[in-house]
Amino acid sequence: MKKLLLIIFVSVFISCSQKKEESIQNKFIIKDDLGNEFAFENQPERIISLAPNITEMVFDLGLGKRIVGNTTYCNFPPESNKIQKVGDLLSVNYEKVLSLKPDIIFITTEGNTKIAYDKLISLKQKVFVLNPQSFNDIKNDYLKIASVFGKMEIAKDKISIWESVEDSVREIFKTQPISNVMFLVSLHPVILAGEKTFINEFLSITNLKNIAVGTKVNYPVFSREEILLQNPKIILHTTHNEKSSEILTAYPEWQKLDAIKKNKVYYLNPDLYFRPGPRYIEGLRDLSQKLR
Repeated sequence: MKKLLLIIFVSVFISCSQKKEESIQNKFIIKDDLGNEFAFENQPERIISLAPNITEMVFDLGLGKRIVGNTTYCNFPPESNKIQKVGDLLSVNYEKVLSLKPDIIFITTEGNTKIAYDKLISLKQKVFVLNPQSFNDIKNDYLKIASVFGKMEIAKDKISIWESVEDSVREIFKTQPISNVMFLVSLHPVILAGEKTFINEFLSITNLKNIAVGTKVNYPVFSREEILLQNPKIILHTTHNEKSSEILTAYPEWQKLDAIKKNKVYYLNPDLYFRPGPRYIEGLRDLSQKLR
């Protein structure tokens, strides 16, 4: 009898050890953009996204139904509007977050705050940080999300299409004369997109020279007089109202600018250009069509 019990105990022990070893082997480790390592045994079922570009990535990978919470700025695709809102980019309703029992929370360094990050960590939440600052970063972060949810083949196929579009746009504009361009983020005050923003990639791909190149900050403030001196040949103005003519009357002296005199002012949807996500390539297509 003792020998039988010993055999059963050893068998159970070996079986448990094998399952534990299999569990360890099945884990996969991914680093977020802060270098933090995350080990996953199973795909997260309940997601909270605290940035619109991340919401768009998750939906684009066919994972929208797993999002249980997002921000008031998450408005694309339209289904994202129906999801429980847990705050905006700068403030988070932590009680709502906890009530939704997320398996993972995606957050960015560009729009979200360190205060929110630290608070969520203190609440024992799994917070995965993304920080896309370029087209390559967008692709890398897209792949990171895809790898967490077993969507790598879908992600690779989509990225291949993105790269094809980017190559074709470069080819179209590589022989075009270089023109000075002002990418206007804000009219009051005058804020431009600088050299080290992913927005600047739109300009370089379409063979445009950013007048804000060389500035030390990502989104520099320019004086009205400095714009006159730079005299951009093209103005790209982000606004939700594409029929707006405010820029034509905001500063009377700007009537002297070549871009305004030659009717080279183009209005852009900010959601396409300020969200480093899967619609980056739609923004590139949009800019290409406007400039041709």
